[in-house]
Amino acid sequence: MHHQASSAPPSLPLPPAADPLPPLPAPGLSAAAGLIALYFALQLVASGVMALALGIASGFVHPARGFDQVGPGIRAMLAQPGRPALLAIVTLGLAAGLTLQLAYGRWPALWPQARPPGFGFTLPRQGWFFALAIALGLIAPLLGGWLTQLLAHGHPVTQNIEQLGMRTPLGWRIALALLATTLGPLVEELLFRGVLLSALLQRFRVGWSMAISALVFALAHLPGLQFAWYALPDLMLLALALAALRLAAGSIWPAVLAHGVNNLLAVAAWFVVSHPH
Repeated sequence: MHHQASSAPPSLPLPPAADPLPPLPAPGLSAAAGLIALYFALQLVASGVMALALGIASGFVHPARGFDQVGPGIRAMLAQPGRPALLAIVTLGLAAGLTLQLAYGRWPALWPQARPPGFGFTLPRQGWFFALAIALGLIAPLLGGWLTQLLAHGHPVTQNIEQLGMRTPLGWRIALALLATTLGPLVEELLFRGVLLSALLQRFRVGWSMAISALVFALAHLPGLQFAWYALPDLMLLALALAALRLAAGSIWPAVLAHGVNNLLAVAAWFVVSHPH
């Protein structure tokens, strides 16, 4: 008896195993520090250039009169309703836009990665992290404000942006508040809980990385608080909470939301003061 030979096709050779993808390059500490310094330097430079341009455009600064008249002319221009807010909006917009563009151009592959060295621009692991972010944004300024007042022993604690909003027409307040609660938190979370935290985690443990990034965040905001040292604990606690939220959620968006809610409470007083004339 003859058996029919199997008609199964011959097996094809398997392709060689693909090499594992190399790990994504993490930002270094020098690059992270440089980007943070650049962001705040851009605000300073853009503010000076725009103030001079607005002064000339509005007729308060006349270059032909000499440099000694530039300062008084700019101060007179900034005394006009809405001019400081316009200056702040343009300055923050330029600095934030350029910083975001530079960060994306240098580390495009890190933006959507959930875990460090990725920056976490992806949805969080669970949706309830957004609810936690809102709660954190509401509670942090209350507890932080109480702690700051306790350490200040009666000394006034006022941010430059608070003073700016108090003497700004309502329409400009709304525009400035939108910027302070959206673009500002976005770029600062990228810098401190994205680039800097990812760089630190390559060298230190999680706890030390969070603490160092929180300290840098607090020190970077001291000039806006007239270098009041008693505001440091509040800023550091907020930064630690935001870093913990970013790492736990596997996303930076809850930290951006919490930061925005925190800023919203900080500028809420703008809308209960009398309209400036």
